[in-house]
Amino acid sequence: MFIRNAWYIAAWGDELTDKPLARRICDEAIVLFRDQGGTAAAIADRCCHRGTPLSLGEVTAQGLQCGYHGLVFDGAGKCVHIPGQDTIPAKAAVPSYPLVERDHFLWIWMGEAAQADPSRIPDAAYHNDPQWPERHGRLAIAGSYLLMVDNLMDLTHLGYVHRRTIGGNPAQHVDAKMETVPTQDGLRFTRWMLNSPPPPTYVRAYGFKDTVDRWQEFEWVAPSNILQWTGAKDAGTGAYEGNRAGGFQFKVFHGLTPETATSCHYYFATANHWAPENDAASDQFFRESRDTFLEDKHVVEQQQARLDEFGEDWLVDIVSDATRIRMRRFLNQMLESEQRLAAE
Repeated sequence: MFIRNAWYIAAWGDELTDKPLARRICDEAIVLFRDQGGTAAAIADRCCHRGTPLSLGEVTAQGLQCGYHGLVFDGAGKCVHIPGQDTIPAKAAVPSYPLVERDHFLWIWMGEAAQADPSRIPDAAYHNDPQWPERHGRLAIAGSYLLMVDNLMDLTHLGYVHRRTIGGNPAQHVDAKMETVPTQDGLRFTRWMLNSPPPPTYVRAYGFKDTVDRWQEFEWVAPSNILQWTGAKDAGTGAYEGNRAGGFQFKVFHGLTPETATSCHYYFATANHWAPENDAASDQFFRESRDTFLEDKHVVEQQQARLDEFGEDWLVDIVSDATRIRMRRFLNQMLESEQRLAAE
């Protein structure tokens, strides 16, 4: 089951132009569109006349026009025009969803509209800061969003899956100093890899010549968004003691939006802080990061295939699962609370 009273990423803002955009979120067919003033809206992707996907239509001055018989719907899902008919039935409408455009994202609320509090949207204001120039993309993952969140909650996989890019030595990840603390909306964990050989991506981007002190700070905002701040400085130059200025630093936003029970949309953005004026550096780092995420995609999709075949009862946990287990418990509590409120 899906947690519905939560903000999910529906699209990047620049994905939505003058044409409607179809998305499946929490196994519901959604269509996104901008009115002619540029305001984005999200409604059910089905015309109330004959069930035709509205995403097959086009945007007009009045709203989104169905491509089958021309009915037009506004951003609230209400039918505002029927060709050849003056009276519009009161029931001529489709569901609509709260939608907020912020920090280059389009955020959608799939649950009770009255509970859609925009203050609960994860903060990615640095996307608007020229000192953190960002590049972004989306991947379709044939795997559960939970498996992708699991993947980000246990970074010991970096040394194995990503050894050619951001990973580095597996032992450095297994032996990292790690602290996990709860937050109001999820968990935050910080990992330090001191006096560590820099991984290939770091060397190509920054030119490290010797070992580094490396940190990874992740904040998981339930149910499925992760804000990452990662960096490295020459070993022994004060990063671990609190002086993180300079060196190689970047931020990544990971947004996992459930499509179905076994597929998801992966929205990601990289932000370069070590050379913010260098567009080529930002582009290169984004390309290498995307290659890294494609490695995650491959592993998780193969994992999903095995879980579909054999279930999960035979799986065992190991010590590196500690943060992931805390995350899953938090999610279970959210789901139980939502189900309890729905039953009242």
